[in-house]
Amino acid sequence: MNATDWLILLLFSIFNIWFTWKISLKERRFHGIYRFVAFESIILLVLMQWPVWFRDPFSWYQIISWILLFASLLVALSGFNTYYRQGKPRDLMENTTWLIKVGLYRYIRHPLYCSLILGGFGIMMKNPEWLQIVISIINFIALFFTARVEEGEMTLKFGKEYSDYMKTTKMFLPFII
Repeated sequence: MNATDWLILLLFSIFNIWFTWKISLKERRFHGIYRFVAFESIILLVLMQWPVWFRDPFSWYQIISWILLFASLLVALSGFNTYYRQGKPRDLMENTTWLIKVGLYRYIRHPLYCSLILGGFGIMMKNPEWLQIVISIINFIALFFTARVEEGEMTLKFGKEYSDYMKTTKMFLPFII
């Protein structure tokens, strides 16, 4: 990484700290700690991979990368659309007033985290070397713990309804995990 990349990382990290505090930690929603790590790992992957983003465009790893990135985008757009239309967040961020059970949420509890996982692996596949693989695994683990902590928060908020919802859905991928 060059000096510009380090500056971008520093500025993004400062924004990420502010965002994590304002959106999660200030409201005592502690899943934001793990999500902070996930966002940091994704920006690191982007900064490491941007020089090879379009290298060997028809190689197997680039094709897999683009499939994962496109899937990530579709899942994110669908998830956000359903979240804002059905969840009716009070402050337009993560504080839903209704438990969402339609769209992708009918099958998976965390489509937005799923999109970050797909995106992280998609970025990693641009140039799948050991360091990038480790960072994408860190991204997955951070998002797994983000989801687990958030599920505890949602169980406190929605009670038995959320517990029942967890029994009928998977965390990230329908019918798998």
